[in-house]
Amino acid sequence: MNTPYYLIEERLLRRNLELIRRVADASGAEIILAFKAYALWRTFPILREYISSTTASSPWEARLALEEFGARAHTFSPAYTEADFPELLRCSSHITFNSLSQLRRLRPLVSSYNMSHLCEPVSVGLRINPEHSHIETALYDPCAPGSRFGVLSSDLTDDDVALVDGFHCHCHCESSAEDLEDNLRYIEEKFSRWFPRLKWLNLGGGHLMTREGYDTERLIRILRGLQERWPRLHLILEPGSAFGWQTGPLVASVVDVVENGGIRTAILDVSFTCHMPDCLEMPYKPQVREEVTPDAPGARPYRLGGNSCLSGDFMEGFFFDRDLRVGDRLHFEDMNHYTTVKTTMFNGIPHPALVLRRLDGRDELLRRFSYEDYRDRMD
Repeated sequence: MNTPYYLIEERLLRRNLELIRRVADASGAEIILAFKAYALWRTFPILREYISSTTASSPWEARLALEEFGARAHTFSPAYTEADFPELLRCSSHITFNSLSQLRRLRPLVSSYNMSHLCEPVSVGLRINPEHSHIETALYDPCAPGSRFGVLSSDLTDDDVALVDGFHCHCHCESSAEDLEDNLRYIEEKFSRWFPRLKWLNLGGGHLMTREGYDTERLIRILRGLQERWPRLHLILEPGSAFGWQTGPLVASVVDVVENGGIRTAILDVSFTCHMPDCLEMPYKPQVREEVTPDAPGARPYRLGGNSCLSGDFMEGFFFDRDLRVGDRLHFEDMNHYTTVKTTMFNGIPHPALVLRRLDGRDELLRRFSYEDYRDRMD
């Protein structure tokens, strides 16, 4: 298989799905897939064996849920436009508003839709902000002071709650069960007086239950305890990373090696800015399967450079036990969540191909991108 390509291993994907289903069955909570982290729709037949719903944040994601996953989406957006709203209603089972102004202005449109259509009524939610999280990277913290996300308890009234069926709260990012337990204290302290009026509580994403070392039994106990305290509430979790976590690498090749001022850079046929943007945005150093530790015998230091014209399209701090040569392959581990959904064609650089490794070891090419894909984006 020619590089570059994202490799999704069915065995590893199913491993995650089995754990997620076990947590759902044991806790009584519904766990659904967030497209913002993983939207590889050609793998949806596998996911549908384990889960029944997804979450969307735009008309296209909601349409993907309905048309490719086969179920209407749980939809949230920071703001809906009236032009997009009819399509969102058609494709959604739940619509969550981010602000009281949007709730008050658009709630009548939901009522009109429900009265004029024979399908299951769209359930209305409101995003709340508990003003507390354990997220250390400011870029990903929706509860930071002045955040544009969610309604504060001090601004919420009984009349507003009467307009909704549920609350949505997202205050996690690759977080632990312990973080959820602590955050729930703030959520319940600020908002639980309204829980008896609600049908559901969506605890959002960021619950990285498939990460090694995550205390899934504690998560189950937390969710069961919450359910016992508020038996009327249907609990929903919508992780994204947990589904695609450690399911396969981005496979790249070395196309040149340059040296400047004693710094050796291996230039690859992939780009950090185009294909691994979180490495630069967060930032974090990805794990490369072939690298060794700096103190390994014969370790040689390298920068790894992307193939775009952006000067900062590189990362450093990689060591290999031999000189890299043109044609060498490198495997960037764990590159299926928050990467395949974020790729760009900046500089006209193609997306890596998508490859699914089946249970029998056979590699199935799901998609290879072409010049026409790039050209049509510029129409």
